[in-house]
Amino acid sequence: GSFGACPKPIFNNLIKWQKKLELEPVKHLAYDIFPLLEKSRKSLSDYVGCHKDDVLFSPNPSTALNTVIKSLDLKSSDEILSTNHEYGALDKTWNFICKKTGAKYIQQKIILPLTSNEDFINQFCNGLTSNTKIIFLSHITSSTGLIFPVKEICKIAKEKGILSIIDGAHVPGHIDLNIEEIDPDVYVGACHKWMCSPKGVSFLYVKKEFQSKIEPLVISWGYESEGISLLPGNNDKTYKQFISYHEWQGTKDMSAYLAIPATIKFLTDNNWTKVASKCREINIWARQEINKLLNKNPLCSEKFIGQMSSIYLDFKNPVESQIDFYKKYNIQIPFIIWNEISLIRISIQVYNSKDDVLKLLDALKKEYC
Repeated sequence: GSFGACPKPIFNNLIKWQKKLELEPVKHLAYDIFPLLEKSRKSLSDYVGCHKDDVLFSPNPSTALNTVIKSLDLKSSDEILSTNHEYGALDKTWNFICKKTGAKYIQQKIILPLTSNEDFINQFCNGLTSNTKIIFLSHITSSTGLIFPVKEICKIAKEKGILSIIDGAHVPGHIDLNIEEIDPDVYVGACHKWMCSPKGVSFLYVKKEFQSKIEPLVISWGYESEGISLLPGNNDKTYKQFISYHEWQGTKDMSAYLAIPATIKFLTDNNWTKVASKCREINIWARQEINKLLNKNPLCSEKFIGQMSSIYLDFKNPVESQIDFYKKYNIQIPFIIWNEISLIRISIQVYNSKDDVLKLLDALKKEYC
């Protein structure tokens, strides 16, 4: 759930690009990189359901969202409506910007267990006010592993003239994704989690009408540059600015970004939709068995989970518990404190099996039963 193991064909493709860079860095970074990145963006955009000129690469979702959040023109009367299930690093980002602007970050409480989309939508929309300027929502939550009905929320946001920002870090390669069908104003996703790309590959999608408002997090050579003419593709000024301002950052190893076509080819060749479906079946079975062992209730009905589940477990210190559990049993699993509730989170990928879950059950029985 944090990182996916990078398959050998994808890793070898990464090394190929790194060798190209080292053999002739000036040619690679000054002349070749922009059409290569465009090809990679085209491959990614086809996979996630958007136009190639509306998406940028970023090292991680937090960087992508910081780029957007720090570009917002927030006033002291503005409210950002979110939930109490969001990723902690992004809670910190919103709190940081709210301290500077006086805006309010509202974390609407979503009560568990979650049983229906209607229940979620009603709970969430109770937080809407006349001051709500932005909706910020995870597509799949990190701590609790829940799939939220973001398409319905984006539709409500559009009807009310509210900017919608969706954190889809856990989505690509995990569940079906078509960004244009969801219709958010901003969407971010990670490729190094469930898509198993090289580490440090994420993306930022921004709807065309908002692209000119997104300022680069780092001002570098692409900003207000004549070199913008080097970019391939159409001559649309908005596109040229959006790509150049954010993509042209000087010396940077772009090899992981260039490995995206090889990543997507690997997923396609191995029928990843079927793989994800089988992994989800194991996840549902594993969640049931672990809850039964620990005598705990599930956080939600099955419709809200994919290949990842969070489960109630009683412990005190998450860092010490996680390290101790790993040292004793050689099992890597997140121990999480979420809203003063202690959880563990399981993630089932193609390289995991029911035998892995049985080993986890045995370890949990020894340690916590």
